[in-house]
Amino acid sequence: MDASTTAGLDAETIERLADLTIGFAANVQRGQIVAIGAEMGKEEMVRALAASAYRHGAKFVDPVYFDMHVKRARILHAEEDTLGFVPSWYGERLLELGRQRCARVGIAGPATPGLLDDLDPARAGRDQLPFLKETATLVNQATTNWTIVPFPTAAWAEQVHPDLPPDEALRRLGEQIVHVCRLDEPDPIAAWRERMDVLVGVSERMTARHFSAVRFEGEGTDLTVGLLPTTRFIAAQFETAEGIRHMPNLPSEEIFGAPDPQRTDGVVRATKPLVVAGSIVRGLEVEFRDGRAVRIDADEGAEVLRGYAARDEGASRLGEVALVDGDGRIGRLRTTFFDTLLDENAASHIALGQGYAFTAGEEDRHRVNASGIHVDFMIGGNDVHVTGIEDGGGEAPVLRAGAWQL
Repeated sequence: MDASTTAGLDAETIERLADLTIGFAANVQRGQIVAIGAEMGKEEMVRALAASAYRHGAKFVDPVYFDMHVKRARILHAEEDTLGFVPSWYGERLLELGRQRCARVGIAGPATPGLLDDLDPARAGRDQLPFLKETATLVNQATTNWTIVPFPTAAWAEQVHPDLPPDEALRRLGEQIVHVCRLDEPDPIAAWRERMDVLVGVSERMTARHFSAVRFEGEGTDLTVGLLPTTRFIAAQFETAEGIRHMPNLPSEEIFGAPDPQRTDGVVRATKPLVVAGSIVRGLEVEFRDGRAVRIDADEGAEVLRGYAARDEGASRLGEVALVDGDGRIGRLRTTFFDTLLDENAASHIALGQGYAFTAGEEDRHRVNASGIHVDFMIGGNDVHVTGIEDGGGEAPVLRAGAWQL
């Protein structure tokens, strides 16, 4: 490890990752304000992103840090009826970023994994920060070009690779992030464009089939997710209202669309643990009836997700269904990263809560699920079959053994 950095990446690699993030994924434009959000402990990446943003002509870089230890103190000591409170200026800042057509960068990967494990899960589930419901407004209105990128930290590395010595675990996590972000390619941008071309093609073919529903079948899973008549499947290649193309997740291996929030039925078993507001949910099993999650069980952490699902009318219904094939780099590592950005792009997944209006046609956008939460959990894998259900009841294979069948 380079002595100039405490991360699992040397200084040169951090700079290359920052340049890929700013210049390609977020596609920061000259004269833009760039907002960067990060947990404490990721200062090296924030500074590298700021330097890259200024090199790309940013007018101003505005970093905001979130301290999970302060969140822990709140869950431990705050009055019960205040745990869901969020000061108005948090959301107003986000909306103002949209009004001023700013760029946004988030940094994924927990810096303090396990910090909330010993707390009351019901109380922990009431404090969603740093997630803000206004984020969905910005995404749906396409007012900012944005991306989220992972950055390795020592504590995260020990969680992902507990059997390795700390230095080796950090080095290994750094190598994996380099690989999944395609920084090990001679031309990472060309490599990402090639992958995006594949995913865009698959999403267009999936949309053109106009399936009524998709069915997931695997061990412990038999789930049918209804789709809206105008559901559009898209890859993570976005464009702002002003035409700035960007890649909101770096890395991204998914195509995703809008489920009908009234038509999900069956039982689904998560194929990976998920992290909700700093708490780990393991062995998750959810039963849906008429679109609503009527049973949420888990080996660990069920109360946290139950609390989220009870937050509002749409919180127990689906806002997203996403498909991931076996050719993506994340799934092939066979590593659980305990981070949504990476784990959701390793396997097909669904999300409770807020949907994306642009994944349905104009006439159906009012039917896309609305909620103050958005929680992804992974339900796919090479041993989970995905089948498209046609209006007349006919079936067509979509994913088999991780391979697209369209």
